[in-house]
Amino acid sequence: MDKKTEELRDMFLNMTDEATVTERQEETHGSLSTEEKIQEQLLAVVTEMRDRYEFDTTLDDEQLTAVVRRFYAGEDDDEIAAELGEREESVARSRIDLHLFTLSDTEAPFEIERLRMLVNDGVSTADCAAELDVSEATVRHYQRVLEAKDEARAMNQQYTNEFENILQDREISDRMTGDIQQDGLDDATDGMETNVSF
Repeated sequence: MDKKTEELRDMFLNMTDEATVTERQEETHGSLSTEEKIQEQLLAVVTEMRDRYEFDTTLDDEQLTAVVRRFYAGEDDDEIAAELGEREESVARSRIDLHLFTLSDTEAPFEIERLRMLVNDGVSTADCAAELDVSEATVRHYQRVLEAKDEARAMNQQYTNEFENILQDREISDRMTGDIQQDGLDDATDGMETNVSF
C-alpha cells in the first residue's frame, strides 16, 4: 500500500469513525446539528411560543415543527396540509401562530389598516364586519394576522430568527461536511491511479 493509499484510507476512517471504510455512516448530519438536535431545538421554540401566546391551532407540537420545516422548504399551505393530512385552513392558522407569514396573509378584501384602526378604536367584531362588508369569520382571521404580526414585531422577529438559525445551521453543517469530504478526497487522490484496492 503506497503513501497516497494509506492517506486516503486513514482519512476515510477518521471521517466515519468506523473500523472499516466499507460501512456507510449512519449519522445524517455532523456534530454541529444532528437531526435529533434540530427537532429538539424546533420543539423548544414551538413550546415557548405556545406558552407565551394564545395559539389558535389544533395541531400538536410535532405537527407544528413539520409546518416550520416545510414552510422554509418553500411549500405552501396546501402542500403542507396534504402532507400532514390536515385542512389548509388549519395549516394557515398554525403558520400564523408561529409568526411565519406570506404576502397573501394581508391580501384582505378591504384595506387591512382600516381593520387595525377599527380594532384599536374598540369596535366589536360584528360592527367591524358590517363596516367592512365581510363576514365576522373574515374579520377574526385578519385580526389574528394583525395580532400575530404585532407579536412578532414586539419581539423583533425573535422566533422566526430562531427557526431560521436552527435550519440554517443544518444547511451549513451539511454544506461544510460535503465540502470537507470533497476537498479531502481531492487532496488525497491527487495524482493517484483510480484502480486502487485496500
